[in-house]
Amino acid sequence: MIEINALPNICTGGNLLFGVLAIAAVFNHNYVLATVLIILAAILDRLDGYLARRYNSSSDFGRELDSLADLVSFGVAPSVMLYAALAEKWHLLGLVGFAFFVLCGAFRLARYNISGSTDHFRGLPITAGGTTLAILMVLFFHNPPVILVASVIIALAMISSIPIPRI
Repeated sequence: MIEINALPNICTGGNLLFGVLAIAAVFNHNYVLATVLIILAAILDRLDGYLARRYNSSSDFGRELDSLADLVSFGVAPSVMLYAALAEKWHLLGLVGFAFFVLCGAFRLARYNISGSTDHFRGLPITAGGTTLAILMVLFFHNPPVILVASVIIALAMISSIPIPRI
């Protein structure tokens, strides 16, 4: 039987698993499936935080695992989609976009981990940024300039100091 305190970490593990599967889907050129998997990872990310607060089962281990899962699911997976879409004709720009988005996502998560909990986020949460990029990738797959510009705007929004209300 699963202890209630383990549920948040199980959800986080599911988030990470969906992120890895999204990357595999990109390797198979299935961008719609990759986007669906990233959206499912976002749902589990929301659920793990809710469960940890609801059952007072937050832990240092859970916080670290959550950040690692978020970087894979909402930083690396959407960036792999970006690179895959641009690699054939815009290889160097795709590589720069990939690296920039992942780095901004990592910086965003690191800043979040050391900041005190407040009533708002500082900068766009990586979950929202990565999910948005994945959706835009599907909608504008055949328009590389749009997705490249969108990825830069989203990445900059993640590392910005813009206050974003918690919901």
